[in-house]
Amino acid sequence: MKLAPLVFVRPGELRKAEWAEFDLEHAEWRIPAAKMKMRRLHRVPLSRQALAIIRDLHAFSRDGRWLFPSVRSISRPMSENTLNAGLRRLGYSKSEMTAHGFKGMASTRLNEMGCWNRDAIERQLAHQESDDVRRAYMHAAEYWPERVRMMQAWADYLDELRDAGKVVPLRRENA
Repeated sequence: MKLAPLVFVRPGELRKAEWAEFDLEHAEWRIPAAKMKMRRLHRVPLSRQALAIIRDLHAFSRDGRWLFPSVRSISRPMSENTLNAGLRRLGYSKSEMTAHGFKGMASTRLNEMGCWNRDAIERQLAHQESDDVRRAYMHAAEYWPERVRMMQAWADYLDELRDAGKVVPLRRENA
């Protein structure tokens, strides 16, 4: 639950994360194309906060293949229901938040901040360009340096919200 808002990948990509995909020295997670919706290698810059969580996870993964092994068998990743079940235990209903909602939350807020190139945000979300011509010319663009800065700024922003005790509603209250 702590890592999901920092990396905003799809829940299946997170639950199937393997230790071999991580380069902690270079603060990078390389998700193989076969695991991605668009069947394209996806690189995720890891903030200092994400790295700390990942290092802490090593003690719990029992030196196995998965960052998040199943409680029933270390040969499988955790269940597809685990993240959403965790949100339910925290008191969020299905209409308030889902594991996939971390991607939408990050996209919305990063775009509203106005500090980041929308193409860098979309690449970080592993979205494919909808315009065929633009996709043909932009397919190899990674925006890596900007994404590294953006992911650290995002993690720092989340820390600021937590430290200030600010509650950011995930749903709109009726007036």
